[in-house]
Amino acid sequence: MTGGGFWTMGGYAAYVWPAYAVTTLALIALLLGALRGLRQAERELATLEGSRARRRAPSASAAGDLA
Repeated sequence: MTGGGFWTMGGYAAYVWPAYAVTTLALIALLLGALRGLRQAERELATLEGSRARRRAPSASAAGDLA
């Protein structure tokens, strides 16, 4: 197969290259969705950890007062 034959894909380039393009776009969309979900989960985790620390601090001082 010559260099020109590769780009024409033996006459099937009209089908092959759009398939590559659609696949690439789908993979990019999946990557962006995963990154968006990761950021959202990290924000939610930070919020939960922050509320847990705030909740724990008064309990520790109250427990110290009883002992």
